[in-house]
Formats: sequence, C-alpha cells, structure tokens
Amino acid sequence: MVIKVENLVKVYGPIRAVDGISFEVQRGEVFGMLGPNGAGKTTTVEIIEGLRRADSGTVTVLGMDSEHASMAIKQRIGAQLQTPSLMPSLTVEELLDVFAGFYDRSLPIDELLSMLSLTESRKVVVKNLSGGQLQRLSVAMALVNDPEIAFLDEPTTGLDPQVRRGMWQVIEDMRAKGKTIFLTTHYMEEAERLCDRIAIIDHGKIIALDTPRGLINANFRDKAVQFELEPRPETEELLAFPGATSVASDLNEIVIYSDDIPATMSATLKYAESRGITSSLKDLRVREASLEDVFLKLTGRKIRE
Repeated sequence: MVIKVENLVKVYGPIRAVDGISFEVQRGEVFGMLGPNGAGKTTTVEIIEGLRRADSGTVTVLGMDSEHASMAIKQRIGAQLQTPSLMPSLTVEELLDVFAGFYDRSLPIDELLSMLSLTESRKVVVKNLSGGQLQRLSVAMALVNDPEIAFLDEPTTGLDPQVRRGMWQVIEDMRAKGKTIFLTTHYMEEAERLCDRIAIIDHGKIIALDTPRGLINANFRDKAVQFELEPRPETEELLAFPGATSVASDLNEIVIYSDDIPATMSATLKYAESRGITSSLKDLRVREASLEDVFLKLTGRKIRE
C-alpha cells in the first residue's frame, strides 16, 4: 500500500467538496478516480499531493503523513502540471532540465523526450507548442524525477488517437516497472483499459470502488439496446417494453438494459411503427454494458457534464 486515505473531509463554506472518503492504493497499480466536474476528485488529489490541506481525516503517502512530510513526499512523487504559463520562453529541453534540478534524482532528458515522443520538439520554445505537445510535456514533467507514484490528470486530453495509444503504452510500461499511477480521465475506454481499480466519486463521496469488470458486473447483467428516437418516449413507456430492466438517456441517446434482447428490439420497432415515427428511429443497436453505463447509472450523468 502506497496511499491510504481515511475519513478525508474538505469544506468550502456550505459545500463539502470531499465528504469523509476512505480508500487505499496499492503499489504497482493504476488507480483511477472518475467523477463529474465538481465531484471532488481534484481536491482529493491535491490533498494527497500535499498541495492543499484537509479539514479533517488523514492521508498517508509512501508511509509518511502528507501534511507533515510533504517535502519528502514530493521528492518521490510526480504530479502533472499545466505548462502554458510556466517559463514560456524556455525550450522543451531547457524546461525539463530546470525541473530535473528540483529533485535529488531524475531521468535522463533524452529518455524522457523519447518516452513522450518529444524528441523532435526538444528545441521548440514552450509558448510555440501545440496543445498536444503541451499535454505530452506536462506528463514528461510529472515523470522527470522517476517517481514511485505519478499523478496524471487527464493525460491524453487533446491528443490524437495514435498519440493517445502511445501514452497508454507509457503508463503500462510504468506499471510493468512497479510504478504506481493515480489517474483521472474523461475517457471511459481509457479507464477500462488501463485501470486496475476505479473509484467513482460524486458530491464528495466515493459511491463505488472496484475493478472495471467488477463495477460492470455489479451493476449490469444485461445487454443494452441503444437508439435515438424523436419524440422521446417517456421512461415509464420504455420500462414497459418486454425484457426491459432499466432505462437511461443522455441527450439524444436512449438506452434500455434488457434481459431479453429480441423482445426488447421487437417492442422498440413496434413502438416506433405504431406512432408513425419509424423514420426518426436511428442508430438502433445492441451492445454489452460498459463502464460508461455504470457511470451514468450511478451519477445520473455522463462524465463530461
């Protein structure tokens, strides 16, 4: 165990941003924390990193109290930072060299540049980098001291699919070396692939914590019938479809979770036909339940809302 959080509380006026949460992170795992905007995940991570003080509760990182041993902890962890306003006139290589000087030990700059596909950008001034290059640089800065725990905050935002998969490989390689990754992300596919365990946080509380497959199996044993239809049927009407066990909707999408897919599909087609709106029935398909479904069920919204 490298992180232990017990009864953590952080209050801002009338808002309990973090409301008595407890969890542990094991050495060598990729631990994900997912939550809607304002759920409390950023505050939680900043307290663990020693950047913010808790109102009550305890946080232990690498066997040390995060409040009283923050300097020692910071030598052994890496935290992803936002780079656009950090020394914008330095080159990528120079910025990494500056950050390496803050630590007792660091990775070779050439290794970092290669790891994050920044070798060709090494002489580029930070203010001239693209959004994707800045994102990769922010991850490089988090890894510059070869940390035992790396806190990565949406590390693949703004990256094209190919570069995103390269970042996934970086994270998987770190795990293979015994490093611990504390990951926040808005990409459910990413969380499902990378995370050994995931905590879902909402309104300052952890509402579920398990492996990705464990979360799915605990919440859904059915498949999903997904489609778009206007005008949208009432939830009560959809629940009356044969086989329907639960219903979720988001924007134009309707999802019926069913234990009898043929019956639910047939009822969907008959509903649209009986109301003369068959032409507005779009993208009708069947799929397995996913982590996205779990998040929507538990929080009532998609992660980007």
